[in-house]
Amino acid sequence: MTGTSDRVEGTPSAGDIAVVDVGGTRLRRALWSPEGGLRDLVERPSPSMRTLPGLPVPELRQRMVDALCTAVPAGVARAGVSFGAALDHRTGTVYASAPLWGPHTEPFDLHGALRAARPEVAWHVVNDVTAALLHAAAAPHRRSLRKLLLVTVSTGIACRILDLRTDTVAVDDCGLQGEIGHLPAAVPTALAPRTASAVPAHAPVPVCDCGTPGHVAAYSSGPGLRRLAESMRVRDAKRWAESALGRTEEEAGFERALRAALDEGDAVAGELLSAAVEPLADVLRTALCLDPELDEIVLTGGVVYGLGGHVRRALLAHLARTGLYLTGDRCPGWAERRVTTARPGEADPLIGAALAARHGTGGAPAVTGLTHFSDPQPTGATR
Repeated sequence: MTGTSDRVEGTPSAGDIAVVDVGGTRLRRALWSPEGGLRDLVERPSPSMRTLPGLPVPELRQRMVDALCTAVPAGVARAGVSFGAALDHRTGTVYASAPLWGPHTEPFDLHGALRAARPEVAWHVVNDVTAALLHAAAAPHRRSLRKLLLVTVSTGIACRILDLRTDTVAVDDCGLQGEIGHLPAAVPTALAPRTASAVPAHAPVPVCDCGTPGHVAAYSSGPGLRRLAESMRVRDAKRWAESALGRTEEEAGFERALRAALDEGDAVAGELLSAAVEPLADVLRTALCLDPELDEIVLTGGVVYGLGGHVRRALLAHLARTGLYLTGDRCPGWAERRVTTARPGEADPLIGAALAARHGTGGAPAVTGLTHFSDPQPTGATR
């Protein structure tokens, strides 16, 4: 296990909950209390295939367990873990995480491993999207909603739906819900050839981090954006080089250059983002069609925060061009009223993990009853 010098700093107080948010590239950890919110926040690289290339998955998993145990100071009795993976919410067993472990899909009893390593701690493990959803749902202005859908667009893509009337995140026979990043996606319109004979040899269907070609995340995630950018560069090198994005990418870096180019109204950057989010727009359109009780769809994640309001506008443009049958025409603004972007600190997986640990039952988190919050509004203030 990592040495004690790497533990969360500060002296724990009675009632503190250790919280950890695990993503594909970074691991955030802190202490949380109802009175003081988050404190002693520390960020480290996440032990994953991206940060530790070449390590076998069993070693990566052991390093993950070590890192999570290190995040809980001595004397803290309860820990909430927001974990970026497809996991069984009934047991805390992780099925797969493309950002963390690539195509590896052997189940991993993370909850059991944590209990074995630190049996004195009551561990509560939830998916990171579920954690963000729990925090977002705690906002007072959302208490009158029927159902809330939160979708994260980051290294990976997933969503969760919470029924606020019953405080229930429904799951299937495997304890899963909302793994939309691994649904098959149609090739975005801007990338599709005009005729079958026009398929360029250099434009294969992008491969998702899980190893399967053509998933939603292969296009709409952060890595997907980079894949599409490279495809556009190859398809029309001259136009790319003359664009604001092409001129500044090397010096500023892809993420900053893309945001700046979008802010300037660069056509190439706009086409890139539009193509990237089209598969996600298709999923959200279907969700709204199948469940009219979805009163709000909250966008969050690194790509959403990094690109500001551009992701929402690109999604709404697709939903405006091709909306729900009849509803799109008869109720102008139906999508704009429902699709929102989370403000910084509004859907924090760290706070959601704390709420899951505080209100969960037993060692594993409850799938129902997670949001019977007595707090006026869980605080996320960092001190």
